[in-house]
Amino acid sequence: MDAMTAAVSRPPFDVAAIRAKFPVLDQFVHGRPLVYLDNAATTQKPKVVIETLRRYYERDNANVHRGVHTLSERATAAYEDAREDIRRFLGAASVREIVFTRNATESINLVARAWGDANVRAGDEVLISAMEHHSNIVPWQLLCERTGATLRVAPIDDTGALVMDEFDRRLSARTKIVSVVHLSNALGTVNPVSDIIRLAKAAGAVVLIDGAQAAYHMPVDVAALGVDFYAVTGHKLYGPTGIGVLYGREALLDAMPPFLGGGDMIASVTFEKTTWNELPYKFEAGTPNIAGAVGLGAAVRFVSGVGFEAIEAHERALLAYGTEALSALPGLKLIGTAPRKASVLSFVMDGLHPHDIGTVVDREGVAIRTGHHCAQPVMDRFGIPATARASLAMYNTTQDVDTLVAALERARALLG
Repeated sequence: MDAMTAAVSRPPFDVAAIRAKFPVLDQFVHGRPLVYLDNAATTQKPKVVIETLRRYYERDNANVHRGVHTLSERATAAYEDAREDIRRFLGAASVREIVFTRNATESINLVARAWGDANVRAGDEVLISAMEHHSNIVPWQLLCERTGATLRVAPIDDTGALVMDEFDRRLSARTKIVSVVHLSNALGTVNPVSDIIRLAKAAGAVVLIDGAQAAYHMPVDVAALGVDFYAVTGHKLYGPTGIGVLYGREALLDAMPPFLGGGDMIASVTFEKTTWNELPYKFEAGTPNIAGAVGLGAAVRFVSGVGFEAIEAHERALLAYGTEALSALPGLKLIGTAPRKASVLSFVMDGLHPHDIGTVVDREGVAIRTGHHCAQPVMDRFGIPATARASLAMYNTTQDVDTLVAALERARALLG
């Protein structure tokens, strides 16, 4: 444990300095210092993001792309600067490939509707994995219901890893699109997305990767991956709620019909005919979440400033520390032990319901998530109704893990 603690704290990553940038962490819950371990649900926001939102509303609030007055021009510049920040962050070739959405869920639905309805027909197949979040299941079920296509599911093994032989076996000339998660919110499994994309492309399929969890833990380079679509949600990337991103390969976006109709997504409108705006605005109908986009731009600049090399090293050591500490608790079983995983410690405890665990540890100041985590098929795969889940971020510490362990021991004493 001492060696792991030293590894987590080693320079150049100063976790105390990082924590000082997140105001919400400096508070007490039920009389105890807050230990926030629900990052897979949403991360906390650094001061720079909060201040960016405040500054936008205090100085620049106006609609974008419409006005010639100074505030509108400033708002438009900030909005488009954020798009460039995110293009750089994701490694996209052009800002035309960066579409602002509400969240990763809307990004996936956009592809299922705009690309799926135009390209998927009866007899075709959509391939996903057994570890998907509901947001990467339900849109494809709806697409299959509309079109007569078939949804196929690649299984996971007892560790929560994707069975790649079975994934490959399910690919065929009928597979039109493959949509899989990069990092599982329920298990922490990190999928071999480069291999998945390579195999899917060889079969002639389009590929979407759900990066809602991955984008704040590891670098993503969509051009290097060769992925067709990549979905990101802002509130898990230390940014505001209500803002997300769809990366789409330009040729595909250009060929797709609009998802929503309204203002700003048009070039011209008459009662006889409407023509569409250029990319990416064709997919951004109506007044967007301008402040959210500007805030997300600040968030990705913040993350880039910290650096993924440092973030990954810190979180990897912290996950190892937490895995060892939780595994030592009698009656506790980790759910999700794939060789490649990150950030998530999902578990059950003999004789204790996860919701009761969550209630007790909250009284100790520890915030974790309990339930099926919008991944009911994962729970079914492991024969359980729910798990308790502690999920890590750059500002968490070994002391946070120790406090969680003590809180779990308290839960055992009270409930066991």
